[in-house]
Amino acid sequence: MDTIRPSTDAPLRLGKRSRAFKRIWKNWQLYLFILPALATVVLFSYVPIYGVQIAFKNFIATKGIWGSEWVGFDHFIRFFDSYYFWDLMLNTLGISIYSLLVGFPIPILLALGLNELRNGFFKKSVQTITYAPHFISVVVMAGIILAFLSPETGIINRFMVFFGLQPIAFLSEASWFKTVYVFSDVWQNMGWGTVIYMAALAGIDPQQHEAAIMDGASRVRRIWHINLPGIAPTMIILLILSTGGILNVGFEKILLLQNQLNMDSSDVISTYVYRSGLRQAQYSFSAAVGLFNSVINLIILVAVNWIAKRKSESSLW
Repeated sequence: MDTIRPSTDAPLRLGKRSRAFKRIWKNWQLYLFILPALATVVLFSYVPIYGVQIAFKNFIATKGIWGSEWVGFDHFIRFFDSYYFWDLMLNTLGISIYSLLVGFPIPILLALGLNELRNGFFKKSVQTITYAPHFISVVVMAGIILAFLSPETGIINRFMVFFGLQPIAFLSEASWFKTVYVFSDVWQNMGWGTVIYMAALAGIDPQQHEAAIMDGASRVRRIWHINLPGIAPTMIILLILSTGGILNVGFEKILLLQNQLNMDSSDVISTYVYRSGLRQAQYSFSAAVGLFNSVINLIILVAVNWIAKRKSESSLW
C-alpha cells in the first residue's frame, strides 16, 4: 500500500512568508511612507472601477447604479455601428502614430547630441531652453499656438508674408491640424524625454569609450555601438509606455484647439466621450466608449510588452 508523503511545498511557502513579514517589520518606516501613495492609487484608480458597470446599463441618476436597467453590450454595439466610429478611430490612431513617429526619436537624438558637447555653458543653456516648455500649462500652450498661428497677427504667418508666401489658416484647415498638434507637442515635451535619456547616458561606463578610442573608433561609431545599446533598455520601456497609451491622445489640448472647421481631423475618442457624456448626458454610452478605449490600450500594452520581452531583456514585467 502506497504511503502518502507530506508535501514539502507548505514549509517552503511558510518560510518565504515569514521572511517577507520580517523584512517588512524591519523596514516598517519605509512601508509607512509608501502607504499614502498606495492609498491614493487604490482610492482614485481602483475604487472608481465599481462605476464601470454603467457601461452595461441604461444608467439613470435617480435610480442609481444598481437600480438602472441592465442592457448588456447595447451601447458598445451602438458605437461600433455608428457612422462616426471609423472617423474617430482613424483620427485617434493617426494623431497617436504621427506623434510616436516624430516625437519618440527626437529626444533620443537631442540627448545623444548634448552628450557629445564639451562646452558646459552651451550644453546647460540648450538643456534649459528645451526643458522649459515642459512646465507650460496646456491652456497657456494652446493660447501660444493660437497666437503664433493666427492668419492676421501670428508670427509664423508674418514670416511667411515677409518671404513672399501666402498666409495659412493653420487651425481652420483640417489637413494642418495633426501637424500643428504633433510638432507643438514635440516642442513642449522633448526636453523632458532628453533629461531621461541623458540620465541613462550618464550611467554608461566611460572605460568603454576609452577602449573604443584606443581602438581607433570614431565618434559616430562610439555613439552607434556604445551609447545606443547603453540607453536601449530605457528606450524600450518608454516605447512600451507610449504605445500602451496610443489611444489616449491629449484631450485637453485637442479640445482647446478644436473648432468646427478642423473637426474632420481633430475629433478623437476622448473628445467624443466628453461631448456625449458631459454635454449630452449620455452617461452609459460615454462610459462604454471610454471602456472600449481603455481595453484596447491594455491589449496593445500587453502585446508590445510581450514582444519586447521576447526580443530583448527589457520589459515592464
